[in-house]
Amino acid sequence: MDSILVVRALSALAHESRLAIFRTLVVAGPDGMPAGEIAQQLGISPSGLSFHLKDLSHADLVKPRQSGRFVIYSANFDAMTDLIGFLTENCCAGVTCAASDLPNCCGDKP
Repeated sequence: MDSILVVRALSALAHESRLAIFRTLVVAGPDGMPAGEIAQQLGISPSGLSFHLKDLSHADLVKPRQSGRFVIYSANFDAMTDLIGFLTENCCAGVTCAASDLPNCCGDKP
């Protein structure tokens, strides 16, 4: 993973609201959530949410898609797994450990 993207992702997650948004989208799974539902669930104004989603999108941590008149946001599980992999790449001096099980943690089904 590109270290510039890693820094961008970590920077995006280093804000309470953006971290809450990302965690909410992780719970929502691959189907994601409409922006309005995220705002309502977290008590964030629509303009504030838009600002934070833009930052998360720029860091490639969330993916927007149009569904009729709604924009549905979902967590980018591949980017999340890559980020965790980058952070734990040299974990435990190469010995198998709990961090090595992370690629299977997101419920990805082939």
